Amino acid sequence: MTQAVHDIDQIQSLVEKESSFIGKINEQMQSVIVGQSYLLDRLLIGLLADGHLLIEGVPGLAKTLAVNTLASAIKATFRRIQFTPDLLPADLTGTLIYNPQKAEFFARKGPIFANIVLADEINRAPAKVQSALLEAMQERQVTLGEETHILEKPFMVLATQNPIEQEGTYPLPEAQVDRFMLKLKITYPSPSEERMIMDRMSSSRPIEVQPVISTDDLLRAREVVGQIYVDDKIKDYIINIIFATREPARYGLKDSADLIEYGASPRATLYLHVAARAHAFIQGRGYVTPEDIKAIGADVLRHRLALTYEAEAENVTADDLVARVFDTIEVP
Repeated sequence: MTQAVHDIDQIQSLVEKESSFIGKINEQMQSVIVGQSYLLDRLLIGLLADGHLLIEGVPGLAKTLAVNTLASAIKATFRRIQFTPDLLPADLTGTLIYNPQKAEFFARKGPIFANIVLADEINRAPAKVQSALLEAMQERQVTLGEETHILEKPFMVLATQNPIEQEGTYPLPEAQVDRFMLKLKITYPSPSEERMIMDRMSSSRPIEVQPVISTDDLLRAREVVGQIYVDDKIKDYIINIIFATREPARYGLKDSADLIEYGASPRATLYLHVAARAHAFIQGRGYVTPEDIKAIGADVLRHRLALTYEAEAENVTADDLVARVFDTIEVP
């Protein structure tokens, strides 16, 4: 027991040392972005937990600006790809170009070769483009011809969806949706925040973002995130939450059994575990609490529950069902 306490103390001091940049990044981002603290926190969690994010929100909520600002604050390369129905896989990954002087092909790399990639309106691209993106997201590599190119670290895809306009869109494959660690739902700013946005953006002078950490610093912070202590009771709590989405009746959720067609995948277990660690790191803690699980739970689970027709008929959403799970499962 004494050894365990000693280890936690060591991890705590390490977290306090390595997480000092969090405040600096938030300061730089808040100099540009008004409000949206939920989005900014989740962007950092995605980076620290090595996960991809799916962001859903109406146009004009500073999604692109937030991602660009984050990339500038960590000295990372950033590319934005506007997904359209006529987009080709080569527009994303690059292609082979023939050099007649040397009589050989060489790879011209596409915009996917960046640290942070914003896939704007991802559901507007056809299946071939989605499959090319899926390889990059899952395998962290791109195949051009017979050669495989490893993507740089860190590599993070932030994809946006417009929840209102569905004309000309392609539903994302379930396999691809499951690759996103978090799905965020972004809402409108408050009246006071919108007034601040109007005042700040009316200035003709652009706001400069100062880089505060390097990608090497970020990768070192990821190693610390992987050392954050997770008690066995917290691990059991995660397992109970995931299994409650698969077997609701067994976990006291009989009313939800007919509303969930299938529950969260094993990938949700892994993502909830590592995202909770990243959340604890941002809070400056060397250990995970149930509050970390609750804070990040809806973002990990909302896109992994397939609802039945009964749920749609009763206007029950995935968020509603996730809330029922967290209200029912006993907290350690």
